[in-house]
Amino acid sequence: MVAEKDVEQKDIEIALVGNPNVGKSMLFNQLTGLNQSVGNYPGKTVEIARGTLVFKGFRIEVVDLPGIYSLSAFSDEEVVARDYILSGSPGLIVNIIDAMALERNLYLTLQLMEMGVRLVLALNFVEDAKKKGIEIDVNSLSRELGIPVIAINAVSGLGISELMAAAIKYATAEPPRRPRYGKEVEMHLSEISRAIRTTDFGIPENLSPEWVAIKLLEGDPIILERFPKLVHLDHKIKTIKNELERVHGEEPSVVIASERYSAIHRIVKSSSVLHASPITTGSEKVEALLTHRYFGYLILLLVLGGMFYSIFAIGGKISEIFDGGFNLLIDLTRGALLSQGIAGPALDLLLNGILFGVAAALSIVVSYILLFYLALSILEDTGYLPRAAFLLDSLMHKLGLHGKAFIPMLLGYGCSVPACISCKIMETWKERMILGALVVMIPCSARSVIILGVAAEYLGFAAAMGIYLLDILVVVGIGRLLFRAMPGESVGLIMEMPRIRMFKLWLVLKKTWLNTKDFVFIGLPLIVAGSFLIEALRVTGFLDQVVLALSPFTYGLLGMPVAVGISIIFGMLRKEMALVMLATYANTLDFSSIMSPVQMAVFTIFMVLYMPCVATIAALLKEYKVKWTVFIAALNLAVATIVALAARLLLSLIF
Repeated sequence: MVAEKDVEQKDIEIALVGNPNVGKSMLFNQLTGLNQSVGNYPGKTVEIARGTLVFKGFRIEVVDLPGIYSLSAFSDEEVVARDYILSGSPGLIVNIIDAMALERNLYLTLQLMEMGVRLVLALNFVEDAKKKGIEIDVNSLSRELGIPVIAINAVSGLGISELMAAAIKYATAEPPRRPRYGKEVEMHLSEISRAIRTTDFGIPENLSPEWVAIKLLEGDPIILERFPKLVHLDHKIKTIKNELERVHGEEPSVVIASERYSAIHRIVKSSSVLHASPITTGSEKVEALLTHRYFGYLILLLVLGGMFYSIFAIGGKISEIFDGGFNLLIDLTRGALLSQGIAGPALDLLLNGILFGVAAALSIVVSYILLFYLALSILEDTGYLPRAAFLLDSLMHKLGLHGKAFIPMLLGYGCSVPACISCKIMETWKERMILGALVVMIPCSARSVIILGVAAEYLGFAAAMGIYLLDILVVVGIGRLLFRAMPGESVGLIMEMPRIRMFKLWLVLKKTWLNTKDFVFIGLPLIVAGSFLIEALRVTGFLDQVVLALSPFTYGLLGMPVAVGISIIFGMLRKEMALVMLATYANTLDFSSIMSPVQMAVFTIFMVLYMPCVATIAALLKEYKVKWTVFIAALNLAVATIVALAARLLLSLIF
């Protein structure tokens, strides 16, 4: 959007609210372009995106809230969206709804109207609805709701100027009146809201007393937590609830939901026409095939296998190119520094500590993270990701998760960094924590190097496959334990199936960059710092002391050679360095000369499960902050130690 010149700018904040897959993110990108930032809501891991635009002399800050189906308290996303709206920060709410699912989408609209917020409705996918035989009278819908309704196309940008003009106009208007419900419900709502108005319960003025009354009747637990003085209405609320249940034969929350749907049905009936159902289209046949009970799983294997192979085949080649280029750069830099008289520890710190750290970080970002987000954005924009989640839902329930968790777990076999970052697709904090703890136990491609280079090479292919199987069993077992031990709820998989469509390349590239840049700016410095620290330990002579200090653990507890301590230390920088540094430190490439078969098995098992590398730690810090990153790392170390010790004791009895 282009600003009009010579006009004094005024500030407005609007929030975009809507169900998942209604085009909300597309609208956000159309409005704000690249002028965006993403951050977690205070105290939550739920992300909200912000961007700005200038339109008709107004500087408009746009906040993209997470996609939600209602404003209840069933998930972190719903709580965050509701809290943000109730904070009074946004001057206006733009509610984006899908014209092809009008009745379901309007449920959230009515809840927004109950809150007493200024509201403009953006009706998306109008053209698609017409193709389905659904014709909506926008003016009639606006009259029925009592709010402005603007038809838009979030992909092409059609109607967005009109939407922003309406947002500016109604940002200072009176909030709309909510639809009226049944006689008994309205009578009781009036009674409760009157009591709220006439007594000081500590409720801010911007909160509608009627909305608070509705929440009390629904039994919303967060309302009483936020405003404990409302406990004085407890007797009145219980009496009214009992009366409503006696009259309607249902709980008050069900009664209110029924009243909303009754109002929605009336609104939709008067403002839309359903023509004869069109013939099943080719895209609908494709959609049916993608979720087929047999062919759906075959297609899923092909899609995810292709994605997995592409990311790590192409990423591996890119990584080789990066490594080769940086090795050349390191050699040239070494020659230049030596010619300037810089040598010894200072040279090692500059080259191995800083330059190597930058090389490792950029190699991971460009080779894997960028490709991961590119592939994920394509799957999201085409609408395939929810179908994959649907097919794998029953399998993931064994871990207390749901279908979407399969994507990060699969990616973990390639690289733990994108696997950790993608854990944000889970709805609740409990699910994100469980998944974050599990994906770092999955053997990434670098850990596979250790399995193949030690177990497969010296113990045989069957032993290597046995370690992979053992890892799966450990992940399943820890997942079950965490599910039972951790507080909080896990939610079932409730998601609509968006239409299968061709992705827009510019939107995919923009989303890819927005997701990648955070890791570049946050993760890269942490990786360089870790690299510098380890190199500093080496050049100052402390590394040998650290290896010796680890001997009670490596040799005493796990029965491995003392030299293995070097693998543990450098494996924290990059897992593939574990074998290289062990070979260098022990001055041999024949690991059978320094380890017995039992020691090699214990070594491989421990290295597969123990603490994440620096790049993964950086990703965990971004997603989980310090406290929970420490918890996940400590859990990894504990599990690796227990499983490796059990393997040592068992194998020692057998061999």
